[in-house]
Amino acid sequence: MKPWIKGADLSTLLEVERCGGVFYDHGAAGDAMEILAGYGFNLVRLRLWNDPYSPQGEPYGAGTCDLPCVMTLARRAKNLGLDWLLDLHYSDFWADPGKQIAPKAWQGLGMDALEQAVYDYTFSVMTILREADLLPAMVAVGNELSCGLLWPMGRIPAFDRIARLVSAGIRAVRRTSPGVSVMVHLDNGGCNDLYRTWFDSYFAAGGADFDCIGLSYYPFWHGVPDELRANLSDLAQRYHKDLIVAEVSMGHTMENYQRWEQLPEDQRKGYATKPELAAKVSYPMTPQGQADFMQEIMEILRDVPEGRGKGFIYWEPAWLPVPGSGWATQAALDYTGEAGPGGNEWANQALFDYDGNALPALETIRAFRPN
Repeated sequence: MKPWIKGADLSTLLEVERCGGVFYDHGAAGDAMEILAGYGFNLVRLRLWNDPYSPQGEPYGAGTCDLPCVMTLARRAKNLGLDWLLDLHYSDFWADPGKQIAPKAWQGLGMDALEQAVYDYTFSVMTILREADLLPAMVAVGNELSCGLLWPMGRIPAFDRIARLVSAGIRAVRRTSPGVSVMVHLDNGGCNDLYRTWFDSYFAAGGADFDCIGLSYYPFWHGVPDELRANLSDLAQRYHKDLIVAEVSMGHTMENYQRWEQLPEDQRKGYATKPELAAKVSYPMTPQGQADFMQEIMEILRDVPEGRGKGFIYWEPAWLPVPGSGWATQAALDYTGEAGPGGNEWANQALFDYDGNALPALETIRAFRPN
């Protein structure tokens, strides 16, 4: 693991490329991962969904992040000399504070069987990666676990069950790959009460130890930067664990990208360009505003007590608004029960503009020296 992380979640990259996305750095076309590496990025985060296909074999979209997809991108990262982080969702599709849906194959299992399923699945994935010489530098056991995982069995406030399920994944990582670091990741990085309550309860319930606390921080959802700063400071001194902002982003424009993704206006959610969300952010949604925001985030992490701030991972900086790459297919919506349809919800948060051109925030990130 690099001493200070400048990371990027590139889980949709293969899909964007298949759908025609092209990336440019000062006018020259190039591979997005290579461009980011040239701007000082040293880690790629990749999410893994258990079985992101319908029973009829229809892909769920949003990268359809199965193990072959993850391994392909991990190999590209390794060939560029980059570390990578495996983000285990323990779901067939998105897992976050609003939904933690058990994989289709695990639904209806009792607690003992579910705990064993987590262990066996994690053990299998890590073994496959080890045998392919693709072990990650770090594994996140679960994604944004603020409200638990594998609902309903592991839903807040059942911390006894949550601790058992998370610990099963941690044990499998430790057994298969002792040198790999383990992260436990929550959302809402500006909410100190959430983090104190969650981790105090987890450890009180006998949860297995781990190496790093991951935080999501989106300024349009998770408070002002000073709240993130205060939370990181408290966590460092309370738990004495390394801290990584595992998801972060900031808008570079409020321009609608509907014509790029070629969807009718009523067939996209587009919350990333909603004015009511932009109003919550202390920086303008412009290329320079995005760069200034990232400068502050990096400074906040640099200044965490005990040197515990270990860097950031920018979420989906290369998710261009290309036709065919959206947040969920109809098959995925049938699995989650959510309303749709929807296209790309993140294009104005990327580090490339809608035409794939590298944005100024990349220069800011490259120039930053944590020490």
